[in-house]
Amino acid sequence: MSYTTPIETKVNNPRLRLLNKIKANEYPLMTFVAIPSVRQAQIVALTGLDGIILDCEHGHIGDDSMHNSVAAIAALDVSPIIRIRGPAHDIIKRALDTGAHGILVPQINTAEEAAQIVASSKFPPHGVRGQGSAFPAIAHGLTTPQYMKTANETILTMIQIETRAGVENVDAIAAVPGVDVIFIGPNDLAQALLGYVPARGDEPEFVSAIDKIEAAARKHGKWFARMVNNGTAAKEARQKYDTVAITGDTKAIQNWYISEFEIARSGAAKTP
Repeated sequence: MSYTTPIETKVNNPRLRLLNKIKANEYPLMTFVAIPSVRQAQIVALTGLDGIILDCEHGHIGDDSMHNSVAAIAALDVSPIIRIRGPAHDIIKRALDTGAHGILVPQINTAEEAAQIVASSKFPPHGVRGQGSAFPAIAHGLTTPQYMKTANETILTMIQIETRAGVENVDAIAAVPGVDVIFIGPNDLAQALLGYVPARGDEPEFVSAIDKIEAAARKHGKWFARMVNNGTAAKEARQKYDTVAITGDTKAIQNWYISEFEIARSGAAKTP
């Protein structure tokens, strides 16, 4: 069934910061948040980024925190995205009923899996998503009827390619209508292809896989994204990717403290 997706939408909702920036080719920046705290979500949202991916796959985030964090992030005009723990219909429904501006789905291996995710993300007649919550419209700055009319063509469906099977089937996955973003998970991809992480980034099999994923995304007119470790890597990735997520809150906190403690302990010992 043919329908308008976020890639082609003409809907202009200023609250949808990530969608608006990626459509305008402005290279929006994201990060992951794994700590279940409204205050954490607010602090990260005030750093000038465009989207926050709440990590419900590997993070310590349950339903209550997911709802609260989405509301807090959206209220600060940043786009909340939820990385769900798997492609099950009820998980997708719960995530979208928070008001998330999109979902990121890990470890997709086949076009059939991608098509099922799209169906669970769309209201009829384009999918099988049920409606019954007043919450989603709030994070989009809309009434519920307005949300119902625009959700199918404004909510981002982001698919992670991070397995050998995903790479092998990426052309068919990228061809699925309603898949908007092809997102590389570099650590799991390196583990699947090379047997270790992190990748150096120049291993022939790893580079070849990334090139194949990019070619499929471009061929089918989908946005191309990945996770990177720092701002320098994000700057370098600008020529290849439409958006990136720069590490996450847990690593950012650890890295800052480690580097500052190293500075504090450096130099000559205190004279007795």
